[in-house]
Amino acid sequence: MREFAKEQALALVEKLGLKAPPVPVEKLAKALGVRVEYSPFDDELSGMAFLREGRPIIGVNSNHHPNRQRFTIAHELGHIVLHRSHLETAVMIDKSRNFIPRDPTSAEGTDPLEVQANAFASELLLPAKLVRQALAERPGDLNDDDYLIALAKRFRVSLTAFQYRLENI
Repeated sequence: MREFAKEQALALVEKLGLKAPPVPVEKLAKALGVRVEYSPFDDELSGMAFLREGRPIIGVNSNHHPNRQRFTIAHELGHIVLHRSHLETAVMIDKSRNFIPRDPTSAEGTDPLEVQANAFASELLLPAKLVRQALAERPGDLNDDDYLIALAKRFRVSLTAFQYRLENI
């Protein structure tokens, strides 16, 4: 399941023909017909994916750091690409919105849909090919926080996300 999610994200990255980071997730969402909307949610809610009149929408917490917002968009794109049928049958929260919320439970890594969406987001934001390329272009000490921070900034992700991805490549 996780591998399928990674393959789908990689296919999108390949389709974009990216030569260097960062991956333009908002542009990608738009190209896929997904609208991204920013709103100030409660802090524990990062975002959500839902359908409005059959069109996929990603709601993003406008109060969060831009790197967090990028991950949220990538994660919710994962739900849209991988779990569209779940969005179509999700419980109605208000009259016009079916959604899968992104909340603290989502981050626990136990729900199979969340595990898949996280794997998709990780592969989308930090494609192994581009990470390896960045490491080769600018060799350094992987134990040096300043080096890793500089690389994470290049991909517009958090240091934690970059370190996690390095461990899984």
